[in-house]
Formats: sequence, structure tokens, C-alpha cells
Amino acid sequence: MSSENTKLYFYPVWLRIWHAVNAIGIILLIITGFSLQSGIDSTFINFKLAVNIHNIAGITVAINYLLFFIGNFVTQNIKFYLIKPMGFIKRPMKQAYYYAFGMFRGMKAPYPLSEKRKFNPLQKYAYVGIMYVVVPIVIISGFALLFPEIIIEKVYTLSGVFLTAITHSAAGFFISIFLLIHLYVASIGKSPLENFKSIITGWHNIH
Repeated sequence: MSSENTKLYFYPVWLRIWHAVNAIGIILLIITGFSLQSGIDSTFINFKLAVNIHNIAGITVAINYLLFFIGNFVTQNIKFYLIKPMGFIKRPMKQAYYYAFGMFRGMKAPYPLSEKRKFNPLQKYAYVGIMYVVVPIVIISGFALLFPEIIIEKVYTLSGVFLTAITHSAAGFFISIFLLIHLYVASIGKSPLENFKSIITGWHNIH
């Protein structure tokens, strides 16, 4: 079989369901989050409705994340997130060069996907940072804001609620930027929609 026809089953059903729920939830959180930052009603969505949608979406994403976390450890999916110390800096830099210059000059991808490699080094670092650092921060700070009585009243002279809100907003901002980059990188392929089809069908074409 030629490499053009090789297909790998990268995304099992549970992972596709998680991805769909997570995508919808994150988009709702970003939209309502920006609305809440203004602190005023808008013609698009009123403040009270934005709060309710944000809270429901946040709880849904948190539960969904817990299932993702457990799913990674009870299946073999966790192996794709393990970072090797060898080439810790060199490997992502090589991939960054490819994204910035190489792919526009016909250079072959330095880390093509395979049965053992679902992500290139740059993707892996980004996913680990977002899914295992930033998302837990946004979930924990979000629940703290939902129940502000559990937040430390003061950190030195600053309000604990204020610091929690800043942390939550900053983490949300990083997730928003990640989403934009994620959508752009997903459009890089034989066709702009190829990778999006993969997350729907579960099968990824290896070229």
C-alpha cells in the first residue's frame, strides 16, 4: 500500500465526542466571557443570560475535562502526550521553522504523523501546556468564582477574588489564542478541511 492511501484510526469515538463537547463549550465560554468582561448588557446577549450560559458551559467543560483526563490514562491515548527530554528545544524549533518557512518552500514535514506520533513536537508542547496546565487553572479559578466564599480574602493587600478573576481571565485569554492557532494549524494539510474530517470520522490520511 502506498503512503498516499495509508489511513490511521487516530480518534476513537470517546475522543471525538469529548472534542465536540469541548469545542462547543469553549466557544460558548469565550463568547460569554468577552460579554461578561464588558459588564453591561448588549444587544447580542444580556448580562444575566451570559452569566447563566457561562456557568453551565463551564461546568460542562469541567466534567468533560475530567472524562478526558481519565480516558487518557485508561486508554493508550496518553502516550501521545509524553515529552521526551532528548531534543527538548531542538525538536519544536525545527517544527516552528517548518511552519514559518519550510512548508512554503516545499520542504517535507520534519515529524510526519504515524502510529506512534499523533502530534508533532510543537503541537505536543502546546497541547500539554493547555490541557494539563491552563485548562485546570481556568476550571479551578472558575469554580472559585462560582463559590467566592472559598477564596482567600486577601493576598497581601490585594483582594483574593480580584486575583482569582484576573487569573481566570488570563487563562481564558490563552485558551482563546490557542483556539485560533489550533484552527489554523488544523487547516494545514492536503486540503483545508482534511483534518476537520478526520476528527469527525476518526480516520486520518497519512501522506
